[in-house]
Amino acid sequence: MQNRKRYTSEEKTKILRDYIENNLLISAVAEKYKLSPNIIYRWKKQMFESAPESLSTTKKKSDKQLIDAEKRIAELEELVSKRESLIAELVEDNISLKKKTGGEISIRNGLSRR
Repeated sequence: MQNRKRYTSEEKTKILRDYIENNLLISAVAEKYKLSPNIIYRWKKQMFESAPESLSTTKKKSDKQLIDAEKRIAELEELVSKRESLIAELVEDNISLKKKTGGEISIRNGLSRR
């Protein structure tokens, strides 16, 4: 039983480049590299199917990166919400303390209320 040769993406690219740039016949390229013409046709199809993504100017994040970013955003929004409620509570306490002690502080400082 013969083991199949596995071609790396670089090797496939080299073979396809040889075929396209030199305007060779598929049969000539297949013979040169000892391949079946069907394999070269399949690689060519795969290359052109994946071309739009590789030529795209916008970079797409993977699904995992998007999910991680959404989780991080949710955590930060929750943290901001907690801080806002804490600040509101502290401001409310500050106002009520000022109202309760406002007169006492003025009298202690030697100011009279009129």
